[in-house]
Parts: sequence; C-alpha cells; structure tokens
Amino acid sequence: MLKGKSMTPETSPTETQIPRRPRRHLLWIEAGIVVAIALLILFAAPALLTAIGQEFRINMLGRFMALAIVALGIDLIWGYTGMLSLGHGIFFSLGGYAWAMYLQLQLPEGELPEFFTLYGVKELPKFWKPFHSLPFTLVAIILIPALIGALLGYLVFRNRIRGVYFSILTQASLIVFFNFFNSQQKLINGTNGLKTDTAKIFDVYAGSDDAQAIFYTLTVVFLVLAYIVCRWLTSGRIGKLLVAIRDDESRVRFSGYNPTGYKVLVFAVSAGIAGIAGALYTVQSGIISPKSMDIAFSIEMVIWVAVGGRASLVGAILGALTVNFAKSILSEQFPDIWLFFQGALFLVVVTVLPGGFVGWLRNEGQDLLRSLVGRPRRIMTYPSLAEDPEVEYERQNLRD
Repeated sequence: MLKGKSMTPETSPTETQIPRRPRRHLLWIEAGIVVAIALLILFAAPALLTAIGQEFRINMLGRFMALAIVALGIDLIWGYTGMLSLGHGIFFSLGGYAWAMYLQLQLPEGELPEFFTLYGVKELPKFWKPFHSLPFTLVAIILIPALIGALLGYLVFRNRIRGVYFSILTQASLIVFFNFFNSQQKLINGTNGLKTDTAKIFDVYAGSDDAQAIFYTLTVVFLVLAYIVCRWLTSGRIGKLLVAIRDDESRVRFSGYNPTGYKVLVFAVSAGIAGIAGALYTVQSGIISPKSMDIAFSIEMVIWVAVGGRASLVGAILGALTVNFAKSILSEQFPDIWLFFQGALFLVVVTVLPGGFVGWLRNEGQDLLRSLVGRPRRIMTYPSLAEDPEVEYERQNLRD
C-alpha cells in the first residue's frame, strides 16, 4: 500500500469537491435568519397589516407565533431525539390555565371569580390561592408543565418504552387530562374554560389594544429565546448524544450512556416551552378551555413540524406560521372546501417532501438552484489520486 506517502498538492481534492463549511458557520446563518424573521414580525408586520387594512391579523400573527414556540419544543424531542409526542396539548394547556387563573384573581379583596358564584362555591379552593402572586404564576407556567413532563417521561423511559408505544401513551395521557379538566365545573369552570380578555393586569384590561401590543412583543421575544435554548441543546455534545439516541438508542446504551436521563431532561424542557406558549396564546386568544387538550390539536402540532422540516428549528417556526396562516386564509376564502386544500398539503409533504420545506431546500432545492444558474453539482472526487501510478499498480496487481 502507499505507506508513508503523504498527500501532495497533486493528489489533493480538486475544485469539484463539496466545500465543507464549519458547522458553527451554518448555525450563525440559521440564527441570523431567525433574528431577521423576528425583527420583521415585530416591526414590519404590524405596520404592513395596518396599511392594508388587516389590523385583525396582528393578533392572529401573535397567536401563531405562540404556536411556533410549542412547535420548537416538538421539534426538539421529535426531530432531534426521535420521541413523537401526541399529547403536548397537556403542557400547552397547563401553562394557559396557570396564567388564566392569575388573571381571574385580579379582583378586589374578598371577591371570587364570577363562575364560582354560579356553582355555589363560597370559598376560593386552596390550589387557587398561590396564583394571587405574579412571581409564583410566572414560575408555575414553566415549572408545572416541566415537572409533569419529567414525571411522565421518567415513568415511560425507565421502562424503555419508545416508538409508537410512547406516542400512544402520550395520547392516552392527553385523554385523561382532557376528561379531568372538562368535568371540573366547580374548580376550573369545566368545559366553559377561563376567560382572560375581560380581566385586568396592572389596571389594564388584558384584551385592550395596549395590553395586546405588549403581549405581541413578549411573544416575539420568547420565540427567539425558545429558539436559542433549543439550538443550544442541539448544537453541542448533548445535541450529538440526542441524535445518537434518535438513530440507535441501543448502541448509545451499550456505549456506557444512560439515555433515560437525557430523554427525561429534553422532554421536560419541551414541556416547559409548551407551557410558555400556552400562556402567551391564552392571553391573546382571550380564553383557555379543555378544547386545547383535544387530540386533533396535539396532532396538528406535529404536522407543523413535519411541514416545516424535522430537525430544523427554523423549519418548525416556518411550518407553524405557514400552516396556520394557510388554514385561516383558506377557511375564509373557501369555507366549504378548505379542508381539501389542507389535506392536499399534508399529502404533498408526506409523499413528495418527506423532509419538509427546509429539508427540500437543503437538498433538492440546492441542486435545482445550481442547475438553473448553470453550475454542475459538486461531488467529492480525487482524480489526481486515482491517476497515480502506484494506485493503478495496486488496482491491477494486488487484487484478492
């Protein structure tokens, strides 16, 4: 063989090889895209929508950005760790209920929320009392979903339950929570839910334009923060381990790692992110009810990620915004047949774009762009090495 023969300039890769960009460079590009999207949404989108007489879509955009936050959490556990959760509506709703309970208690001392009097409740239930405190509520929005996610994850992952069985268990848990919240009329107003738009926060109605503008800004800020947290988790050593767990958990276990702890951690983080999204969505939609624990809604969260592109955090954001805006606009323009358009979109993603839009842009899209500009696809080749006399000699005379 070519012992001791170093690679000389004559045997180095030619200009046809694929340039290997540093991963950090790609991450900076993606981060720049997210920041640019956030700035456009924060400053340009409201002005543009107001100019064209579509002010009502500003609130809609704020709600969809909140849904993009929960999509980031889904992508963290599904795209990077391989855990398909069909029950994230639990954590989304818990965050929403925590914030709604705080707003419901912004009353003169001694008064109870109106729905309690309708059911003959004369004393505030004990589990409501801590929600008088704003700091407790802000912590609870994140911590309660995260703790329940960690507990559920630990019970499932320690028994090495994964794949479709994990998905079924999360959906079964969703049904349990839905039935519980739906039946508690005297405690949390049951199927009617808790309204937030008529409640006051700092002497301002939560449904007023000024308050909604603040919540809109907070949603953009938390969307960027959620992206940063997810990107930090997926770009370092933990991220490599999560991908390894996704691709071959048994080999990770044989290598001396215990995947249970990492999966519980990531599932808890995803649940906490969903709690934040639920709180922001609730205060902009004006109500939280058990309907947010509907099975179809949790499945839609997964669809947003699939459309945008798994294992691409930018894709989760774009998927959530695109699907929800398309759903809104199509239902307005084609109220009788818009569901067919939605179904066609999902079929196209499954059959033609299995990697989502971002996955297509990363692969087929780049090839299409090169063909349009007349540049051939770059491939890794070493023609000088292949033409080396010693290599040719080995090829001809040293075959087994």
